[in-house]
Amino acid sequence: MGPLDAAWHLLNFVAPALGVAVLAAALAKLLWRRELAAVPWRRLALWAAGAGVLVLVGGMVLFGRDGKMATYAALVVASALALWWVGFVRR
Repeated sequence: MGPLDAAWHLLNFVAPALGVAVLAAALAKLLWRRELAAVPWRRLALWAAGAGVLVLVGGMVLFGRDGKMATYAALVVASALALWWVGFVRR
């Protein structure tokens, strides 16, 4: 596997976490407009993406492979918890 192939594999591995983070942060800013006015969208998205990538790596270690539905369910929960923590608890 060459460097370009490795980069594509890594990008495709973290793509679900990045996609969920971007969508969840945008929806959170839309739904809780007043409460999250002081929190930048980028900060919400970065925290959710970081939590998501950690969950994906943990799922890979725990299950030995990528793409398990339990990992994706944990990804959604971890992203939601990260948004809640950054947006409402840790101001």
